[in-house]
Amino acid sequence: MKKSSILILIAICLFSCSKPSKEASITGEIKGLGTDTLYLYGMDELRDRIDTIFTKDDKFAYTIPVDTITPAFLLINNQIEYPIYLDKGNKIKIKGDISNPEYLHIEGNIYNQEFTAFQEDLRGLGTPSEKVLEQKAEEFIRGHHSSFVSLYLLDKYFVQKDSPDFNKIKKLIEVMAGVLQDKLYIERLNESISQAEKTEIGKYAPFFSLPNVKGEKISRTSENLKKKNLLINFWASWGDSIANQNSNAELREIYKKYKKNKYIAMLGISLDLNKEQWKDAIKRDTLDWEQVCDFDGFNSEVAKQYTIRQIPANILLSADGKILAKDLKGEKLKKKIEEVVSAAEEKDKKDNKKRNNQ
Repeated sequence: MKKSSILILIAICLFSCSKPSKEASITGEIKGLGTDTLYLYGMDELRDRIDTIFTKDDKFAYTIPVDTITPAFLLINNQIEYPIYLDKGNKIKIKGDISNPEYLHIEGNIYNQEFTAFQEDLRGLGTPSEKVLEQKAEEFIRGHHSSFVSLYLLDKYFVQKDSPDFNKIKKLIEVMAGVLQDKLYIERLNESISQAEKTEIGKYAPFFSLPNVKGEKISRTSENLKKKNLLINFWASWGDSIANQNSNAELREIYKKYKKNKYIAMLGISLDLNKEQWKDAIKRDTLDWEQVCDFDGFNSEVAKQYTIRQIPANILLSADGKILAKDLKGEKLKKKIEEVVSAAEEKDKKDNKKRNNQ
């Protein structure tokens, strides 16, 4: 009886010991980091912080519970977001130098090793052009159909651009394996692409109706906007101050020149969340053209309709509501507006001449 009990206990012990750990351990040394704090974020749309990692004398050690492969970001120096991939039972080892935080050597699973190799390849190119970086990212994605690294490279080099090439993005998604295509990120990306294609140049702009400072609903067909070319500016009081200042200065100049022109109008659509901050910003920055806001930020239906991913942004509409241009700045914007107004004036003259000759 005793012998049987001992055998059972040994069997239980062996079984328990053989079960894979539901944790991933991270140890590392980044020379020059000293005593600092690293942050670990989930690589999802909410970017939730998973936890904090404290370093001492350039070194750190940390353990995190995980059930399945978990893509994350390691935030270094509060500036560099470095992708790291965690899975249960992994022993992740990180080495690097704070002078080059964008090049870390990470081991522990195939995805970390793949990204490390990709970064080392880029490092050997010196200072590659944007085109070369895209080519390298595309080569990786096409050669690694089921790698989670492919999702990161797709986002960094193709999605996070001022003017993404949606056809290219769709083709790269098509080569990915089902395990990647089933991810929420790809699902949301496909939805964004579908919506963005509805707001391409030449398409009719989506309808909107938003309250102005007085609470009046303003739409494309409002009295002071209808039958005019319309420059829409998306902004927020909480946006990047330098970008806001430059954009507002440019818009004030355009408004001063065209405020009495019957062929063009301007409209500011704010992504503010607080009404008083919005009103204060309008007054402070002298934004005298029509302003509207529904206080839903990037969750605003109009922001989604026009696929606004960053601000400030602008869209130029024709008098009949077609999209003529997107995100033009400086002289390009001024020149485009001059062309549109001149064309409208010329058309008006021809129409008047026809009516007078009848």
